Amino acid sequence: MVECVLFDMDGVLIDSEKIILEAAIKGLRVFGVNAEPEDFLPYVGAGEDRYIGCVAQKYGTKFVPEMKSVVYDIYADIIKKHPETVYPGVKEVIEKVKSKYKCAVCSAADYTKVCHNLNAIGVTQSFFDAVVSGSDVKRQKPFPDVFLKGAEKCGVEPAKCLAIDDSLNGIRAAVAAGGVSAGITTMFSKQEILKTVKPDFIVEDIRELPALIETVNSNLSM
Repeated sequence: MVECVLFDMDGVLIDSEKIILEAAIKGLRVFGVNAEPEDFLPYVGAGEDRYIGCVAQKYGTKFVPEMKSVVYDIYADIIKKHPETVYPGVKEVIEKVKSKYKCAVCSAADYTKVCHNLNAIGVTQSFFDAVVSGSDVKRQKPFPDVFLKGAEKCGVEPAKCLAIDDSLNGIRAAVAAGGVSAGITTMFSKQEILKTVKPDFIVEDIRELPALIETVNSNLSM
């Protein structure tokens, strides 16, 4: 039975992939790196150290923490101007889910970016039972550590959690966490997801989630 929902942040609750891409390209230019959008694709969902660092290294530039600081400053400025990045119905979905189940944000992004995103959604950390960022774990997605940490903080066994993610790295992590896994098609199509990873369920819209959980629990109780 699902007792807890573990939400990835970017691409699940907020449509931030284009914004972080724009911020990363602009931020890396400060350090002399002229990256292309496709350079970042393999590292989506794997945390900003890899998202920014691996691309910098591809162009022969050593990754330094200042790169993230510059990118996050640009990101924060852009996201304030684009409230439409929050997916329709997100806050209502979370409120509906948390009325029956525990909820955690489990993002590969650093804590700074998670806070920017929560502000954009219009909630605080206390809105969730737990908030886990990439800063809280050593191994990033596709390892399941961030989801396992979220389950631990919520006091729920991983097997009784539903983890939802949009990136291929994130969905791999959701599957590896050992509970119910769900992919959402905000970044990759159903066909693209199933070519590389097979979650238990695939949804097209976050607003489908409450009904999916009810279906899962109803089937398990039969």
